[in-house]
Amino acid sequence: MEHHVYFWLNEDRKNEVDIQAFEEGIRSLCESPNIASSHWGKPASTAERPVTDHSWSYGISLKFDSMEDHDRYQEGDVIHDQFIADFKDWWAKVLVMDLA
Repeated sequence: MEHHVYFWLNEDRKNEVDIQAFEEGIRSLCESPNIASSHWGKPASTAERPVTDHSWSYGISLKFDSMEDHDRYQEGDVIHDQFIADFKDWWAKVLVMDLA
């Protein structure tokens, strides 16, 4: 299964120091042993169209080998819990979309 998360950072966090810290946090998050593979980044500079959304700051795509791995990641994964604890006040909005 795939787990996609989009973050809209608070305006006061959109500075060089905080961006570097957030990106390091994402790198650490992706090291969770529950994750099979990961990719993260900023919005691509694709053409503006009615169906595209470039308003978010960062997105991550995590793949899990099983729903059980995903569930372990969501509940009790120390790395995931630490990421949330460190950065939950940094985003104005977060959106999760999961694919089976």
